[in-house]
Amino acid sequence: MTTRYTSFAEFYPYYLTQHANRMCRRAHFLGSSSAIAAIVQYIDSMNPWWILVAVVTGYGGAWIGHFMYEKNRPASFDQPLYSFRADWKMYWQMLTGKLSW
Repeated sequence: MTTRYTSFAEFYPYYLTQHANRMCRRAHFLGSSSAIAAIVQYIDSMNPWWILVAVVTGYGGAWIGHFMYEKNRPASFDQPLYSFRADWKMYWQMLTGKLSW
């Protein structure tokens, strides 16, 4: 990625182009779902290892999607804050049926 986006509204359409492969989006969805489950476990147990599980499964799902299916570099390497926000927006859109997964 060579363009530095200055707003989330500009960045999100680009982000979606980097997730055109359905299997990539599914890997993201599974990773994000696992991260949510791990955070719930952390809240229930207060065991900090669950935070590590959340990070590993969340990013792990995304990176598997990019390196195995999409064959591109995750946008989080260049614009981590926009990418984090965009991942949750994409997750919500898949969950609500506004984006196919």
